[in-house]
Amino acid sequence: MGKSYFIVLAFFLSFTTFSSAHVNHYKNIKYLKYDLLFNGDFIGSHEFNFQKNANLLIVNGSGAFKVNKFGVELMNFQTKSQEVYQNDQLIQFTSETIQNDKKKHVNLKLKKGKNVFDIDGSSFKGQAKSKAIIGTWWNHEIIKKKEQISAVSGKIIPQKVRFLGKKKIELNNNEYNSLHLHFLSNDNKPIKKKKINLHVWYDEKTLIWLKMSYEKLGKWEYRLKEMIFY
Repeated sequence: MGKSYFIVLAFFLSFTTFSSAHVNHYKNIKYLKYDLLFNGDFIGSHEFNFQKNANLLIVNGSGAFKVNKFGVELMNFQTKSQEVYQNDQLIQFTSETIQNDKKKHVNLKLKKGKNVFDIDGSSFKGQAKSKAIIGTWWNHEIIKKKEQISAVSGKIIPQKVRFLGKKKIELNNNEYNSLHLHFLSNDNKPIKKKKINLHVWYDEKTLIWLKMSYEKLGKWEYRLKEMIFY
């Protein structure tokens, strides 16, 4: 048996414990905050606030960062979003983003009586299957999905996920046993030109998103900074 078989098997054994856990898995989380670093320097943060209302879970996100070089502002990014889940199913998502003075948006709703999302986005207007997932990354369900919807523009991106193994990582003087995954857009483009080419780590026990890294004109990292439980 080849090495790839054991990697897949290890992923299966690690993940099946939580295969029945969905958005409800995060019902006790109140707040998640991530530091964003570029080439090792802190440039901003992204946070998620979780609110419970009867059978609804509402997740409000906000993030902002700036990249400067030699006193020149290369990138200025600000975003706000809201996800609404009912009985584990996403029923609505909205976001407004400003990237270097360019406005982007997503307005998504689950079509009543249908298994599709109606999407009005700055890069896509149309429908997507309700099995697709918004790429906000805190939700471990993204591991199992064949496509994700851009949280910034609404574009639908087919994806494939490779499990690279378990790894101990340290964040803010805390050690975590993590699951290391590699997300790639499922297309024929060279790896350097793929829309998605990200390394993501989730906590093995809680499946909380711990870290993300990728290369784009430098090294970007999201690192869990703070989490608060109810």
